[in-house]
Amino acid sequence: MTRTELEQLALLARLHLEPAELDSIASELAAVLEHFKELAAVDTTDVPAMAHAVPLDLRLRADVVQPSLSVEDALRGAPARAGDEFVVPAIIAGHE
Repeated sequence: MTRTELEQLALLARLHLEPAELDSIASELAAVLEHFKELAAVDTTDVPAMAHAVPLDLRLRADVVQPSLSVEDALRGAPARAGDEFVVPAIIAGHE
């Protein structure tokens, strides 16, 4: 992973990293990614897919329509809004 890619990743994760931290994290992240390469090399062809490490009995409630918030109540605490919509910062360059 290049320094530029790491800076972009930190930006997307909303992390402020000093230049010295970037160097330290780059080596740590490289070690983690190397470990994932080793895991990816393991043959899992005969391992059944699973959604959770232990069996779970999910207790689901009935899907019942209930009253929801009004637009005004939902947007009351919004830091920015445009009409009846939340305004959020763009995180992908060119999609402002």
